[in-house]
Amino acid sequence: MSKRNHFQGKIVWITGASSGIGKELSIQLSKLGAKLILSSRKEDVLIDLKESLPRTEEHMVLPMDLAKTDEFEGLMQRVEARFDRIDLLIQNGGVSQRATAADSSEDVVRRIMEVNFFGNVFLMKRVLPKLRDSRGQVLVISSIAGKFGFFLRSSYSASKHALHGYYESLSLEEEKYGVSVTIACPGKINTPISTNALDSRGEQHGEMDHNQETGMSVEECVFQLLHAVSKRKREVLVGNKEVKAVTLKRFFPALFWKIIKKQSAT
Repeated sequence: MSKRNHFQGKIVWITGASSGIGKELSIQLSKLGAKLILSSRKEDVLIDLKESLPRTEEHMVLPMDLAKTDEFEGLMQRVEARFDRIDLLIQNGGVSQRATAADSSEDVVRRIMEVNFFGNVFLMKRVLPKLRDSRGQVLVISSIAGKFGFFLRSSYSASKHALHGYYESLSLEEEKYGVSVTIACPGKINTPISTNALDSRGEQHGEMDHNQETGMSVEECVFQLLHAVSKRKREVLVGNKEVKAVTLKRFFPALFWKIIKKQSAT
């Protein structure tokens, strides 16, 4: 099945849709004929995005904060009032980190876990009955940092590791209901993720990392992500040579640790 046939007419809910990978997913999916639910905290940006997409009237703007899990039930009711089903949930929303483990405040650690893990999981629990009904899919945007720890990413990496354990379990449990899970591990992708990352005090890092600026284009990244979803792959690594570190760590761990400690944190 081609990507167009796979996504044509599908109802897709995208968190973190206002920038980076989420925004590009919105653009490419709309071109493939999907009907979108666009979510992030930035309602004005989402409205502008919706107006720029083909068939703008078919899409829905649904502002949400992943840290405010008590609002999820009301958000689901709004979705159900507009659409009769959900075919694909894209769990892209989250926050990164640029601070050492020693310097990161307890509030920063809790905030990262609250958004990246608990918000993600509790939204999944709300949407799961709909995905069972449609025999639908979940695309979880993890990170290469979900495969191994790295400088200045302790809590971020921990939150992504946690998602792997959760969704691998969920995938096994929900297969009998026809629900499939794809976990994506992007490496260095040219997005604003580093700019919006939290420093040790919980403020925005405010700088574009060299690693992000010189990384794979977000357009190519999303092209590969959607191909993986259309093939119902369980996991996909996306990036340039940095993704080879996953294989290196598995088969040559001593060499991996020797190389990784020499890599730039930003």
